[in-house]
Amino acid sequence: MSTISVIYFSGTGHTQKEAEAVHQGAAAVVGTTTHLIGINGDDIVKGRYKNDTVLATLDASDAVIFGSPTYMGGPAAQFKAFADATGERWYRSAWRDKLAAGFTVSNGPSGDKLSTLQYFFTLAMQHGMIWVGMPETPMNAQGINRLSSYSGVMAQAGNESPDVAPNAADKLTGELLGRRVAEAAQRWQIKA
Repeated sequence: MSTISVIYFSGTGHTQKEAEAVHQGAAAVVGTTTHLIGINGDDIVKGRYKNDTVLATLDASDAVIFGSPTYMGGPAAQFKAFADATGERWYRSAWRDKLAAGFTVSNGPSGDKLSTLQYFFTLAMQHGMIWVGMPETPMNAQGINRLSSYSGVMAQAGNESPDVAPNAADKLTGELLGRRVAEAAQRWQIKA
């Protein structure tokens, strides 16, 4: 049995839709418990993230999947406030050897989303986590990994409402990431 937590911030609902797809993929793996955790404004007071229940849930997880829209070439300030609040966990190596992955959404096909994924990667490395990327190539009929990212999932919001975007291919890519992390967590537990 493994536990996967998807923690994300969504400003307009697009990233929430992608988070739900990632969560659905992880939850589809038998023997996996999942948590879908949205970062909300009530958790941020005077610029600082504070939610001990969420942090305890992440402490008890085998894998954490990070998600944020890409704003101005990086993760949203709300996600960054959460990340800064993990410093005490860093100090005591609480997340060492947990699996990690990430996803991001922006309006354009590129939108500098790689910078956000690299931020998640660096956050995971700071914590001593093990990064899980995306092996799927973009040349397939289903449009999986259509934006060609191997570091994590990139999805596009476009000008569509959150009810539509990200599109079905981007959500399917998110599901595959969730499933990959959940399967890797089960293999990692056996070896750990």
